[in-house]
Amino acid sequence: MKIREMSLLPNARGELLCYLVATAAAIYALTSDWRVDLIVISCRSWPSRNWLSLPWLDRVRLGQLALQIARRDLRGVGIALKRADVQGLFTSDMKLNPASTAVQRMLQVCRHALEDHRFAWGWQ
Repeated sequence: MKIREMSLLPNARGELLCYLVATAAAIYALTSDWRVDLIVISCRSWPSRNWLSLPWLDRVRLGQLALQIARRDLRGVGIALKRADVQGLFTSDMKLNPASTAVQRMLQVCRHALEDHRFAWGWQ
């Protein structure tokens, strides 16, 4: 399968950002620690698993934005994860669970955040 550039896919950045936010929030719910190292790993693994490429600077920006959203913005939209909520965010193969209300809200927050940042970051 051929690797595609993420910038050519309209929803890819939003889906990656949502995955990173869900991962950061889940890790915090389980460990009470903001694990930047695991966000970095997820920034690499998600595009690879989806046969996509993303420049390193875009991965850094999305990782930072994901941590910011997970730390500050989720509670503002009514998302406060507990340990028991973590499993519902992901499917058995560690993809986002589209049936989860929390994931649906996170995706909305992420898309809005990307709209706010896309011109500053030079994204189309």
